Amino acid sequence: MRIDGVRRVSIATAAFGTLLAALSACAAEGHGHAAPEPGGQARQSGTAGRDPRGIPGVGAGLQRRIPADSRQVVAVYGDGKDSADSTVVLYAKRGEAWQRIRSWSAHNGKKGWTTDHHSGDRRSPVGVFTLTDAGGVLKDPGAELPYTQDASFTAPRWWAKSHWHDFDYVIAIDYNRVKGTPPNDPTRPQGEEKGGSIWLHMDHGSGTSGCVSMSKSAMEYLLRTLDPDQHPVVVMGDRTDLMS
Repeated sequence: MRIDGVRRVSIATAAFGTLLAALSACAAEGHGHAAPEPGGQARQSGTAGRDPRGIPGVGAGLQRRIPADSRQVVAVYGDGKDSADSTVVLYAKRGEAWQRIRSWSAHNGKKGWTTDHHSGDRRSPVGVFTLTDAGGVLKDPGAELPYTQDASFTAPRWWAKSHWHDFDYVIAIDYNRVKGTPPNDPTRPQGEEKGGSIWLHMDHGSGTSGCVSMSKSAMEYLLRTLDPDQHPVVVMGDRTDLMS
């Protein structure tokens, strides 16, 4: 399932001139309290929620947007509409039932969530999005998704030092981007005003400008687990909007 590494690196190199604009979508300003250690990482259960055929805490509207062939869901449960704190839960489909596999603490947009994301609003977009491509500064940790290692992912050194490793690992959320390209490809099919470069990436202890951030160990686990043959998606939003 991997895409030729030479082609992907050449795409990333070609995009380098606009990379800083792309990365800025995931930059966060200021500092917050460090996120707690991921909780419940080893917790597993036979079924998920009252109805094992659905993702817990996700309403019928968003459930219908999960592709029928998807057998892996990364659910991001935001604490509140204007909160930067969230919990990420990985579910896998076994037969007709969704099983909770693992969970981690996380951060989302500094100002919370929105159903109408725009560039610079510092909110994460609510919705269901496919997960098709990954990359980062560090070498491939054994990712199942196509992975692009490139130094151009490096966060600018004028950012706070706590942010320097944000993009050591990233998984592109397919919001306003072209699938099958490296996460830092700058193409915006819906236009620049709709924002882009919405990623899962490494956490720096506070809210982001729209991405979802997690610990290094959580990112490594997802990179090694998310399988393109299982058509993984992310379902993300604050708990109220997720029930819509």
